[in-house]
Amino acid sequence: MRVGMLTGGGDCPGLNAVMRAVVRKGQVHYGDEMVGIQDGWRGAVENQVVELSVESFRGTLPRGGTILGSSRTNPYKLDDGPERVKATLADNGIEALVAIGGEDTLGVAARLADEGVAVVGVPKTIDNDLSATELTFGFDTAVQVCVDAIDRLHTTAESHHRVMVVEVMGRNAGHIALWSAIAGGATMVLVPERPFDIDEVCRVIRHRHVRGRWASIVVVAEGALPIEGTMATTSAEVDAFGHARLGGIGAEVASAIEERTGYETRAIVLGHIQRGGTPTAFDRVLATRFGIAAIDAVHDGAFATMVALRAGDIVRVPLSAGTAEIKLIDPALYDVASVFFG
Repeated sequence: MRVGMLTGGGDCPGLNAVMRAVVRKGQVHYGDEMVGIQDGWRGAVENQVVELSVESFRGTLPRGGTILGSSRTNPYKLDDGPERVKATLADNGIEALVAIGGEDTLGVAARLADEGVAVVGVPKTIDNDLSATELTFGFDTAVQVCVDAIDRLHTTAESHHRVMVVEVMGRNAGHIALWSAIAGGATMVLVPERPFDIDEVCRVIRHRHVRGRWASIVVVAEGALPIEGTMATTSAEVDAFGHARLGGIGAEVASAIEERTGYETRAIVLGHIQRGGTPTAFDRVLATRFGIAAIDAVHDGAFATMVALRAGDIVRVPLSAGTAEIKLIDPALYDVASVFFG
């Protein structure tokens, strides 16, 4: 069989490990011919393909990013986009497609599957917000990057008696923020699921300072918002999928804290370093398991499905289930974090 692969959306530690596993088992076990589509759905629209082999992935297991490249292109926003994707598959003799991506990439894959394209999905997002899977690869790495940064910020905050506001990724769900706040011993965490009261944040910080704790760390997800009318925020542009280009809430929170408390406050945006670099061992293993399961699904004819982690096992779920809704934080885990507020 001739099998194509693409990676879409934001890059993520573990992408190369997924593709390495797909190619290894596809070529060696099944005798497949492997084709890579460059730069996600944009490459599928523009017929940008390369031949892949086991040799293509030598040394890529610990490498972050994706050797195929990625984009946030939405074929359904382009003239004849879906038809051009199908033409690329047909022109290159691609009989099945493995699409590796998050909500948007897999949403496109689900629509193409409804139109007859033989596609299997692999969930990818550092935000860990895809429904139907307990964890996505890249999340563990992103959390570890954030915790490493928070650990370092504690000492400089204490040295200068400052408040540090650490902005991390998380558009609609605060998994990274919540996990890194708990593991990093943060003073508070602000997540998209729970609009925050800036006055309550300041009250907690003042209480710490009164008790002689002269430093505070506030972790804020990029998608966090204040309770309406309590604090001014700026609007953002949108991408091809209609999502706001986020970033900046950390600086706004830091400014509000300093203005209300008088305490020197700094904002740190971790940004894309959360996406880059070497994947953790956990993410390498999970990504490898997903890749093996994806090529097995192709050969079982289990198209229009997504591989997922459930109770320690890799299972298949409908693509539509994987993208049906955003997976939000567990309220019980937030309650764990709140014990340490202040």
